[in-house]
Amino acid sequence: MITISLCMIVKNEEDTLRRCIRSVKDIADEVIIVDTGSTDKTKEIAKELTDHVYDFEWIDDFSAARNFAYSKATKDYILILDADDVLLAEDRKKFKKLKKTLDPAVDMVMMKYNVGYDSDGNVTLSYYRERLSKREKGFKWVEPVHEHLVYSGNVIYSDICISHKKLHPSEPGRNLRIFEKQIAEGKSLSPRAQYYYARELYYNKRYGEAILYFQQFLDGGQGWLEDNIGACLMLSRCYKLLKYHRNRLMPLFRSFAYDLPRPETCCEIGYFYKEKQDYRQAKYWFEQALGYEIPEGNLGFQFHDYAGYIPCMELCVCCDRLGLREEAIRYNKKAGEYKPDDPGYLYNKKYFQDLKEEQAEGKTEVK
Repeated sequence: MITISLCMIVKNEEDTLRRCIRSVKDIADEVIIVDTGSTDKTKEIAKELTDHVYDFEWIDDFSAARNFAYSKATKDYILILDADDVLLAEDRKKFKKLKKTLDPAVDMVMMKYNVGYDSDGNVTLSYYRERLSKREKGFKWVEPVHEHLVYSGNVIYSDICISHKKLHPSEPGRNLRIFEKQIAEGKSLSPRAQYYYARELYYNKRYGEAILYFQQFLDGGQGWLEDNIGACLMLSRCYKLLKYHRNRLMPLFRSFAYDLPRPETCCEIGYFYKEKQDYRQAKYWFEQALGYEIPEGNLGFQFHDYAGYIPCMELCVCCDRLGLREEAIRYNKKAGEYKPDDPGYLYNKKYFQDLKEEQAEGKTEVK
């Protein structure tokens, strides 16, 4: 059976650190916690949980901190978790089995990372991330922010999920500040960093600047396929927020040059036509989103609702506007299969029931 070193970097995580460590206490043979400047009780808690607690002076570089933590590991494999990550009961069982059965020839185990949830706790956003890497390979983290592990060799994909359960927001503007510090120091941004810098500009509502960096990233032609697709989608959303509506469609159609249309992209096109009350075209694009199957091993962001619940709800509206009442009812029922307690689905269900009972149309509108 393999042995595992859990390596973490933390700062002001007194609310989540115990929860994280307890969720993997029967899996990790060694727990290494690197504190990057906590001002709360994080270090005291860490010392209750492990004898391997280290200080690392924060230099605005997540990779440097993670590589320092990795340098302290002594076991066969290294597991990476953040303090607000947890392993739920079913995934703990799977992980224990993996630990007993993992072929030592495996160099990297990729695991699903669940990071977005709806009000009922259903996963809405997930992606694969590097989780369990062979220590002797000496893989290194790169990029100061939005860091990633450069790995190679024998890689497998596991159905084990790590659940991100954040209790408090990240430091406001931290990532943007790190990027802009790099730029001010004259350091060039890698294609990946250009993409994530553009995203940070977007999240900070600097849409005009975000457009320039998304375009620069795409025109450079060096980006990863999934980032290219993501950049097209976010570029379109920048135009929407700036009310440059004539520019919204071209980035979305540009994304089709990289791979099969993604459901979130098809829905974005559907929204464009729905806003114009062109329900026929909107219906077409929402239909394209419905039922999209994620290819095995796809490492991009997976927005689960865009392939099921969202297009069903939107198709219900479009069909209702087009006078296709039975089709609208069918799509609303399908939406209810995804989310039976959703207020929108229940509203529409009552709407159709009222229409049937009164045998009158147009009393109210579906959401």
